[in-house]
Amino acid sequence: MRQPLIASLLALAVLQAVPTGALQAQDAKQRTRCGETIDLFKKSDPHLEKYFGSAVGYAIFPSVGKGAFVVGGAAGTGCLYEGGAIIGQAKLGQVTIGLQLGGQSYAEVIFFENRDAIDAFKGNSFELSAQVSAVAAASGASANAKYRLGVLVFTLAKTGLMYEASVGGQKFTFKPLAADTAAKPEADKPKD
Repeated sequence: MRQPLIASLLALAVLQAVPTGALQAQDAKQRTRCGETIDLFKKSDPHLEKYFGSAVGYAIFPSVGKGAFVVGGAAGTGCLYEGGAIIGQAKLGQVTIGLQLGGQSYAEVIFFENRDAIDAFKGNSFELSAQVSAVAAASGASANAKYRLGVLVFTLAKTGLMYEASVGGQKFTFKPLAADTAAKPEADKPKD
């Protein structure tokens, strides 16, 4: 039990420590994936439009890979939006221990209700607590969704099956766009 835990923690540390240079992941392909994922969420539940329009900002992760056999881990790279434009790269990492088995891939969006929440994210001191749960994006699922601790999280399953599905304990890092690659709001907005 101890060796898989150490291996998972080491893998997560390596993932978080990989330098991103001038944000190579924020190339046109990554921006396109983020925009397509926003469109996918809106298509899955049209009521999500209100959150994309009213949130201070949001982080979108086009693909989060998660796998586990007692000890589990998840990782993904995405985009942080503020004022409708991409302002930087976001990375997600998670290590879990407990009753869990399987693997899955899903998309995730985190809406920030207020300035404190998005500033914590940008300050690399943001972690989803156990009190925050994700809402599965489906038609009408967002109608009664409420912010908790300044955030609201939606997920959209892509592939796989997993006995365990939590976002508690996810940790995030943020790296702003380099000045010469700053996004223009019109180019980053998803298609309506």
